[in-house]
Amino acid sequence: MAREYARTDRVGQQIQKEIAVILMREIKDPRLSMTTVSAVEVTRDLAYAKIFVTFFNDNADEIKASLEVLAEAEGYIRSLLGKRLRARIMPHLRFVYDSSMSEGVRMSALVDQAVASDKHSDEQVDDFTNDEVNDESEQEK
Repeated sequence: MAREYARTDRVGQQIQKEIAVILMREIKDPRLSMTTVSAVEVTRDLAYAKIFVTFFNDNADEIKASLEVLAEAEGYIRSLLGKRLRARIMPHLRFVYDSSMSEGVRMSALVDQAVASDKHSDEQVDDFTNDEVNDESEQEK
C-alpha cells in the first residue's frame, strides 16, 4: 500500500494554495496584510481543515485581531474555496496561528547571541593567556 491518506494530503495542499490566493487577492482587510498560509491539516473525512497562518507582525493583540477577522470571514472564504475546488465536500475551516516562524527567529537570535558571547569570552581568555606569557618572558630576562 503506497500511502494511507494521500488524498487528504493532496486536498490539503490544494486548499493551502487556494486560500493563499484568496487571502492575497479577495480579502481586502488591512489587518490581514502579509498573511501567509504555512500548512493545512485536513481530517480523514474531509469535514474539517485546520489552516495554520503566520503574520508579519509579532504583536499578540494584532495576531488575535487578525485571527478574529479570519474567523469572521470563514464562510466567505469557504464559499470561494468551494467554487474553485469543485469538491463534493467542502471542509469547515479553522484558522490557527503558527508560531513556529517566530520561534525559529527567536532561537536563531539566541544561537547568534551565544556564539557572540563565546567569541567574546575566547578573546578575553586569549588576552589573559598572552599577558601571562609576556609576564613570564619578562621574568626570565
